[in-house]
Amino acid sequence: MFSEIFLAIVNFFALIVNALGYLGVFILMTIESSFIPLPSEIVLPPAGVLVAQGQMLGWLVFIAAVLGSLAGALINYFLAKHFGRRIVDILIRRYGKILFLTKERLLKTERYFNEHGEITIFVSRLLPGIRHLISIPAGYSKMNLLKFCLYTVLGAAIWCAVLIVVGYLYASNLAAINPVLDKIGLLLLIFVILLIVLYILIKRKKKISI
Repeated sequence: MFSEIFLAIVNFFALIVNALGYLGVFILMTIESSFIPLPSEIVLPPAGVLVAQGQMLGWLVFIAAVLGSLAGALINYFLAKHFGRRIVDILIRRYGKILFLTKERLLKTERYFNEHGEITIFVSRLLPGIRHLISIPAGYSKMNLLKFCLYTVLGAAIWCAVLIVVGYLYASNLAAINPVLDKIGLLLLIFVILLIVLYILIKRKKKISI
């Protein structure tokens, strides 16, 4: 039953992407990467299918997808940067004790993104459920914009490439896409854990050498 629903969704988005072309990929990925929950797993595999069918060019789909991911992330970043801090400041003044919000905790969040923002943004772009949300604390903490864009693009490029390739490889067997994505998600989670462990070890080694 679920596979049939997923298949119907993939076909539906394939029709949308086919109708709107590369601009459609960009718009859908902008939505996916902003605060609107539209999973990229149902956007890019259909685009990969169209690439396999010769209706779209893979490298253009990839560029449109990555740029869309960046555009959506920047929407969240700037919204959080310009409005998030003001809202939290108001909450701290009025309801800080009730909500357990303090200026000290706010400063800790900012220091965290100043010290570990790069790795946090990069790995979060590889994880379902949080990839579109991580831009909010980054903007709220006023993370360096150039670094934010760079690591957003790096993480998004890997994720977008994976989804497009899966759609391309399984164009003739769409029912297999969802199980394959589940396995890839597990592999990426393992990769992220190993990367974080390596990052921590390198950080500790630097501190010891200092």
